[in-house]
Formats: sequence, structure tokens, C-alpha cells
Amino acid sequence: MQRCMLIWVLLPVFIMPAIILAAGDAEKGKEVYSRCGFCHGDSGEGKETVAKALGAAMKPLGSKEVQALDDAALKKIILEGQGKMRPNTISDEDAANVIAFLRTLKK
Repeated sequence: MQRCMLIWVLLPVFIMPAIILAAGDAEKGKEVYSRCGFCHGDSGEGKETVAKALGAAMKPLGSKEVQALDDAALKKIILEGQGKMRPNTISDEDAANVIAFLRTLKK
């Protein structure tokens, strides 16, 4: 019984740092995201001319549809690409930082 109690007491000590680290740094993410601005715009609004040239629909990154995606889905899109968007070769940490920045664009 005491062992079980000890596990429940110590569990948050090990889980919370992982959750905090996974959140990412929005300022660093903004720097990494600057490479995405050519297509997505500096504020994630999307560039209509680029979308038309590619024949692609580009939702604003602050929109409800994009913001409703969980972090895992956003990470997959960032790293693997989607539709006309090419994959990005960035680290998991940079991807987490970009996601943190994307969350600041929520309307």
C-alpha cells in the first residue's frame, strides 16, 4: 500500500517536466517559422498569390480549423508536409517551438 502511495506522489515529479518541456518556446518558434512566411505569411494569414500559384487551399494558421488540431497532428504536418506543403527537416524541439508560436496566432 505504501509503495502504491509513493508512486502516486512521485509520478507528477517525473511527468510535469516532460509536459513543460514539450510545450515549446514561442519566441524560438517564431524564428524557425520565419522560413515558412514565404507561403504562410508572417502572421500565418497565408499568401493568396502563393496559394493560387500552387492550386492549394491555405487556411489561416490562427483559424479555428487549424487551432483545433492537436500538437501531434500539427507536428506531423510540419515534419511530413501535407498536400502541396513539402516536409521540413527540423528537429523535434524546433517543431515544438513552431507549434508554440502557432498557438499564439489563435484568433
